[in-house]
Amino acid sequence: MHNEIEKPKGNFTAEICSNHQVGPKFYRLGLEFSARAAKIFAKAKPGQFLELDLSSAALPPSEVIPAELADACRRKILLRRPFSFFNVATDSERTTLDILYCVLGAGTLRMTTLSKGESISIIGPLGNGFCVPQGKQTALLVAGGMGAPPLLHLTETLVGDYPDIRIIAFAGAKTKEELLFETQLDRPAAEKIERITATDDGSAGYRGFITDCFTKWLKENPVTADETMIYSCGPEEMLAKVAQTAKEKNIDCQISMERLMACGIGLCQSCAVECRVEGEGQTVYKLCCKDGPVFDTKEVVFKL
Repeated sequence: MHNEIEKPKGNFTAEICSNHQVGPKFYRLGLEFSARAAKIFAKAKPGQFLELDLSSAALPPSEVIPAELADACRRKILLRRPFSFFNVATDSERTTLDILYCVLGAGTLRMTTLSKGESISIIGPLGNGFCVPQGKQTALLVAGGMGAPPLLHLTETLVGDYPDIRIIAFAGAKTKEELLFETQLDRPAAEKIERITATDDGSAGYRGFITDCFTKWLKENPVTADETMIYSCGPEEMLAKVAQTAKEKNIDCQISMERLMACGIGLCQSCAVECRVEGEGQTVYKLCCKDGPVFDTKEVVFKL
């Protein structure tokens, strides 16, 4: 799905407009762009991402640092951190977007201290996003855990630009509190799409994996393959199962993959994804940050 046309991107400064907790270890960071950056991010596609410079971000007070991060959080932040975004809004002069993040390490822990009015360096928008091929009448979205943000952004685009497409969203997480797709879905989109949820502990929706729920739904609700598109983001094991289901049903499927993307522009070569070469019986390695992070599942070689 590599796009040979260079996409607009740059190194910009954004202003923090909000940063608040939305669940256990989960936060929502709001960024505001102006001038040229506002125009560029207003055109960003769902599935693209940005890189944050957190080298100057402070640590929170020691008493609120989780014990499991007490040692790791002291190291310097040398590399930027990649994040997809959602809920993009724009007017004539400014564009705002939101990032969902989970506090898992030194970088995301420091993000919790970012305050309204502060500035932060950002590179983006980067990578390729989701696309909607002509003739599609149904969009099936499968989100797992922190795979919610790019699919939330996609939902906005589908509802706004493709009002005739039927949207069914399948959202899974470990617990009810971690169902970010549900808790962060805005009201207009929530009213226009069908939603099915699953949690590992059964605290909300189907008890078990969202992929089991998704497969069951497809068996009970036959769809026309050439008029249907599957979009998915989440853990790679989940993506592999979604890809297998898409192959069995002969449904086109696009997935957003995650890799360590230290630079975001293809220089460090740290985010390789093995892909098939159509009709040649061999594979090549593509870069998640440039050729992805969105890939067609027909080309991805999953290693699980």
